[in-house]
Amino acid sequence: MTKQQANWSPYDNNGGSCVAIAGADYCVIAADTRMSTGYNILTRECSKITKLADKCMMASSGFQADVKALQKLLAARHLIYQHQHNKQMSCPAMAQLLSNTLYYKRFFPYYSFNVLGGLDSEGKGCVYTYDAVGSYERVGYSSQGSGSTLIMPFLDNQLKSPSPLLLPAQDAVTPLSESEAVDLVKTVFASATERDIYTGDKLEIVVVNAEGIRSEYMDLRKD
Repeated sequence: MTKQQANWSPYDNNGGSCVAIAGADYCVIAADTRMSTGYNILTRECSKITKLADKCMMASSGFQADVKALQKLLAARHLIYQHQHNKQMSCPAMAQLLSNTLYYKRFFPYYSFNVLGGLDSEGKGCVYTYDAVGSYERVGYSSQGSGSTLIMPFLDNQLKSPSPLLLPAQDAVTPLSESEAVDLVKTVFASATERDIYTGDKLEIVVVNAEGIRSEYMDLRKD
């Protein structure tokens, strides 16, 4: 008789998809609200988007316990920064802080796949995309999570980001207007929900621009 042993892992993947698109003077961050484990839906109302600063939002998929721990740590670090500097962190500074925080835990990583979006010091939209151990890049658009393999080719086809190898360096912002970017996000999620069982229920869209932050929701299929 073969010996059987319990196989326990400290990690789980709760699924879900995140997208961010940077424009000339706005940034759109979107994620679905489904949280699953295996073939079970744990909740249909789990927001994956958190506000890190006035002009900076983060969307995270992966293991939601690690995501919550990461959000709490970033909030604490941002509070310390505000007390020391009497101002809020800029989006590029927050992007570097997130990279450092993830890299510090590289031997027992936060199982969290993040996109960070907002406005930089010039008021331009910026999106940063990450792996689980803090390697990051500023891009014009990005997707993370269980549906990213379906969403990213769609965005590549529609937005055609310039190669980072081109000289002189091209701006990474997308040519779309704000309303066009929101419509594109709705389209990619409606498409990904058809094929990915971990993406669905409801879409949360957050738009960051000079006026501030606004949210809107759209229902996705619930099966």
